[in-house]
Amino acid sequence: MPGSTGSGASSPERFSSGSDFGEVDTPFTERSLLFDDIDLDLVQKSVNAPYILVVGGCGFIGSHTVWELAKAGYNVVVIDNLSNAFSSVFDRIEAMVSNHYEKTPERRPCLKLYQADYRDSKAMTAILDEYEIPAPFVLSPAESDLRKRSNITGVIHFAAYKAVGESIKQPLKYYANNVGGMIDFCSLLGEYGIKNFVFSSSATVYGTVADIGIPLREEYCSQQTTNFVDDDGESKVIHSGSSGLTNPYGRTKWMCEAILSDLAYADPEWTITALRYFNPIGCDESGLLGEDPRDAATNLMPVVLRVITGALPVLSIYGDDYDTPDGTAVRDYIHVTDLAKGHLAALKSRADRGDHGFRVYNLGSGRGSSVLEVVDAMEQVCGRKIPTRIVGRREGDVGSCVAKARRAEEELGWRTEKTLEMCCRDVWHYLSGAALVSL
Repeated sequence: MPGSTGSGASSPERFSSGSDFGEVDTPFTERSLLFDDIDLDLVQKSVNAPYILVVGGCGFIGSHTVWELAKAGYNVVVIDNLSNAFSSVFDRIEAMVSNHYEKTPERRPCLKLYQADYRDSKAMTAILDEYEIPAPFVLSPAESDLRKRSNITGVIHFAAYKAVGESIKQPLKYYANNVGGMIDFCSLLGEYGIKNFVFSSSATVYGTVADIGIPLREEYCSQQTTNFVDDDGESKVIHSGSSGLTNPYGRTKWMCEAILSDLAYADPEWTITALRYFNPIGCDESGLLGEDPRDAATNLMPVVLRVITGALPVLSIYGDDYDTPDGTAVRDYIHVTDLAKGHLAALKSRADRGDHGFRVYNLGSGRGSSVLEVVDAMEQVCGRKIPTRIVGRREGDVGSCVAKARRAEEELGWRTEKTLEMCCRDVWHYLSGAALVSL
């Protein structure tokens, strides 16, 4: 997921509602440029309001999730070390939120950004201390063993390295950040009693099972022995484990799921939701928020855009000999706004039900599109020919990966709403707007 990792400083830098960099301090103590016309008494009354913590919230998926959270009225704390994102993304979100609440400024949620590495325990502790609820002078017997309480009521974790090819070349980097970092992070959250955790997993956990030619059910990769009835009405038993993981990135995601499952089993107070992403593309329909990584793009759509803009001469298509209709790899492309809303659905639905424990959901459309079909759809939207060339398969790739997302629809009330054409249209809108700004 969009990077929020690396060697962050132990003293986190803080952005808050358009303010300059500053040391960690008490929320709402500084005057905000965006709150100048609001009664500060109302703001002060929000000090004890609940927050959602988003780690990696300036990246592609993270930023869209922060935007959807803010529109839904959530206060949001964003932590990102900006190793693969820009602070200007947060500024853009703040401007969008301010505009969204222009007629009802008293309802505008609070957004905070801290530049910090989620693996830096000193920096993370300083941030979490800001949102700690002071314990009463006399604790009740029920609270006597509770060390800390927090205004942070839920966490969404995007802080992982995500490039398949890089993970093959630098596996220790991926295991240290994606697995080791998450273990330390969850340990720290537990100290503050923050136990509602949404984890960004990946369809790569299905490994070579993805190539079976039918949409993937969550049961095909399980963290416990699972009994279920398949689509043909046959009873099946899946033992815990995974089949044919093809790269270290996928292994880190599977390991994290296993660790989180064990954590929820050991401590029933945890509510842990693992969301298995398929292939997010598109951007917010406003054209103001898109995908803008610092590192070289590896996903299909950012590379397509670089070809369209002339930054790259040609789009390399990795393999045309897969067992798919046109020979190119087939993926389940999902609009990033749909994906972001899936996180809100996971937070709200499970909290409303008082649902504890570990649960996995696919977030996909259930429809597969080949690389050539995506290229054609983008050409139709932008009215330009996209030059392509066929090269060899990319190490670690599978031919097909499509979701069955029935569980998310039935339990979370979530399903995709946007089509591939809408994804391409919104991306083109964003690209056109960016081009005008640069003129």
